[in-house]
Amino acid sequence: MHRYQLFDQPRRRILDDLAHLASSMFDLPIAAVSLVDEQRVWFAGAVGLTSDDAPAARSICARIVATGRALIISDIRAQPWLEAFSDPVGESSIRSYAGAPIVDEDGHVVGVLSVAGHQARQFDDRERDLLERLAGQAAGHLAAIRSRLALTEVGEELSRLVRREEDLVATVSHELRTPVTSMLGYLELLVDEDSSGAYQPFLEPMRRNGARLVRMVDDLLAGAVPVGAAMDLGCEPVDLAAVAETAAVLCVNHLNGRPADISIETVGEQATVQGDFTRLCQATEHLLRNAVLYSPATSPILVRVTTSERPCIEVVDYGRGIPADELPHVTQRFYRGQQARRNAVPGMGLGLAIARGIVEAHGGSLTLTCSPEADGTTACLRLPARRPLTR
Repeated sequence: MHRYQLFDQPRRRILDDLAHLASSMFDLPIAAVSLVDEQRVWFAGAVGLTSDDAPAARSICARIVATGRALIISDIRAQPWLEAFSDPVGESSIRSYAGAPIVDEDGHVVGVLSVAGHQARQFDDRERDLLERLAGQAAGHLAAIRSRLALTEVGEELSRLVRREEDLVATVSHELRTPVTSMLGYLELLVDEDSSGAYQPFLEPMRRNGARLVRMVDDLLAGAVPVGAAMDLGCEPVDLAAVAETAAVLCVNHLNGRPADISIETVGEQATVQGDFTRLCQATEHLLRNAVLYSPATSPILVRVTTSERPCIEVVDYGRGIPADELPHVTQRFYRGQQARRNAVPGMGLGLAIARGIVEAHGGSLTLTCSPEADGTTACLRLPARRPLTR
């Protein structure tokens, strides 16, 4: 009963409307959608009543719930056995009454749809059938109310789970970064130490993989930022060609020696935006890194910087492309497509999500397109022209 969360709450308009409909159809001044628990009869929808509830003890509504059968009373005064019961709907001077049980989708009798009048009257079979149909309508409305409540509870639980995930990732990432950074510092000292010459072949792979681990932790930290959270951005004129060149250098340095033929092409005049140079380099590097990792080792990568009303950086690769059914999901955090899983492509599914977050914080957009006629993917990082950022 209490899963409906209707007791002691303002009456729902839809249940009030159903009570008005019943009152009109039976031409009686009183109608109610009553819910019954151990203590009370609660009028969740009503017309013609002056109170919101009535005691369940000695209530005719409670009797109908207990028996699960409709009850028709043409004249209460002509029924001596009714003296043991209180007024059917908590009102005095009631003479005629008809109530049908409301049975919910789980088969529980949770209440009564009733009509009542101040004069004695007869109810025929057609009206009895109509009353039971209206009780079925009430059950349907109650089911919809409970479903909406369940969806709200599910949404709140999902929000709690997302917050826990974000807290866990942020905590683990922070705890990992500190010792790994310390280890890299000692490795750098060993690399520079002349006496470690015999160990040099081992130190460089250790340093390189340590740097890769730090980068993964940084990506986790960036990816753990809650969706919609404000991003701390610099606000200065930024040349997108310089962004592209810097990102290309960073990308090659972080690919552990994998060959990457990255060419940069500028179309039109200098493309300048207002923004954070470091963040935009980070976003572009993620696009470039994806292009290299998902392309054949010798496949060229084109970075095109375009001047227009909304300047953009396009990263074009000639790899296998992104399947159409995966394209809407690839910018979601931790999403890894079938190709990434099958080919064990390194990464955690955060690069595109981070890039999208950065560009959207700049008031821009990130779009990915794949040509149906040929392989390859084009990632377009589009930004507004020079204008103040919204902090």
